[in-house]
Amino acid sequence: MYRYRYVFYAILFTCFFFSLISAIYFFTKTLHSNVSLNKHSSSKKADYHFILIPEEEDNPYWELIEKGAKDAGRKFHVEVEYIGPVQTNVNEQIKAIEKAIASKVDGIITQGIDNPAFSKVVNQAENEGIPVITIDTDAPDSDRSAYIGSNNYRAGYLAGKTLIKDTKGQAVVGIITGNHNENEVLRVKGFKKAVENTPKIKIAAVKSSNISRIQAAEKTYEIYQHYPNVTAFYGTSALDGLGISAVTEQFGKSKDIYILAFDTLPETMSLIKKGSIQAAIQQQPYTMGRDSIKTMVKLLNHQNTSKSIFTKISVIHKGDLFSESSNKYKKASDYD
Repeated sequence: MYRYRYVFYAILFTCFFFSLISAIYFFTKTLHSNVSLNKHSSSKKADYHFILIPEEEDNPYWELIEKGAKDAGRKFHVEVEYIGPVQTNVNEQIKAIEKAIASKVDGIITQGIDNPAFSKVVNQAENEGIPVITIDTDAPDSDRSAYIGSNNYRAGYLAGKTLIKDTKGQAVVGIITGNHNENEVLRVKGFKKAVENTPKIKIAAVKSSNISRIQAAEKTYEIYQHYPNVTAFYGTSALDGLGISAVTEQFGKSKDIYILAFDTLPETMSLIKKGSIQAAIQQQPYTMGRDSIKTMVKLLNHQNTSKSIFTKISVIHKGDLFSESSNKYKKASDYD
């Protein structure tokens, strides 16, 4: 037990070190990138000016959404400004929307939040003639014009069915979920529904990581200590699988514990190839960003669009990451 505790502290120290480096970077970036939302002049030829407000600006998942949006922006002559909280912060995200409204941007694209204050500011934007598209996570109780992203309940259900198949229907599962936003809640609900009639699949505990690799590792350790018979983990946000894997690897359990991650970040794909993570649910963040721009342009041109546009989800195993002939990773765009 003492050896495990020593190893756990080593994991936390490593995570803390990288977090410190990230914090210094975030602080420096904040000092130098207090971007004004009035920068229409930076793109005089643009037909429109959209603001893309992420949950977390420097999260690699959101950077893929940004890339898709900006690639589409160049095609449709749209200035796409990407700015939001450096780290997850509901109040900062709402403030960014308020600034966008005050700056009279042509459209706002942002992650939905299940929060009355969020719905209120979205409704304000729509009342002032600025369409709002929620992306990745919906806010169906607001007046948003459209949602673009995964069907998160279906994604969770797919995760459950994948775990049943891969574990031959027998596992004690710990769930690490990013936070209590609607998308994370639905991924857990869908998973539970998928496994509820499989008697040898037991859910030991559900813990929140707050979209943090360090906290994902901490919660994994907690579950493992309280439920030493756990044989599988399911992580519902992009960083959860990385935190889970860090603990199982340090404890020498990576061959004994099945890990089902969410999202195919490059590091996650490397861990799948290595065998430390067995599978991941793949979303299409690049496609979400790209289609949000196309949809916003349609809205502004009074063209018909669906209120909910679901992007593709799929399961990735080791054999899907590279071809046998080239032994090279497929690009994320290969799955679009």
